[in-house]
Amino acid sequence: MVAAFRIRPYRREDEDAAIALWQRTWQQTYPDIEFAARVAWWRGRWCNELVPNATIIVAEEASALVGFVTLDRKGYLDQLVVAPDHWGSKLAERLVNEAKRLSPDGITLLVNTDNARAIRFYERNGFVHAGADVNPTSGRPVLRMEWKG
Repeated sequence: MVAAFRIRPYRREDEDAAIALWQRTWQQTYPDIEFAARVAWWRGRWCNELVPNATIIVAEEASALVGFVTLDRKGYLDQLVVAPDHWGSKLAERLVNEAKRLSPDGITLLVNTDNARAIRFYERNGFVHAGADVNPTSGRPVLRMEWKG
């Protein structure tokens, strides 16, 4: 069976579902961090930084939000979020391909160095290592990756 993901632009009414998906996905990725305590911070960042400054593409399945990708005008991919029950499906690849279409000259991103699954995903999708850094928000070590169109 082929998944019937629908890819479309973000709408304001997606906010609560996007916030909840972010929390659920990151909590699954890092169970030792209490993401429920970060929801207010994330909502502020989402509304004040990402929504006004990035193109946000969402994926839905049966009218439920199951993923999203954010891409700013400089080609920086801040968030690629896919519902845990869709990990390993083609959903993340479809969202990254949409980001590539929107930013054909290239994309950069930061990924936590301890997130091996995400690093492998980006490598499989044409991203290369472009240096080490530290996430300015979390203080965690990150890998800078880039894709050149």
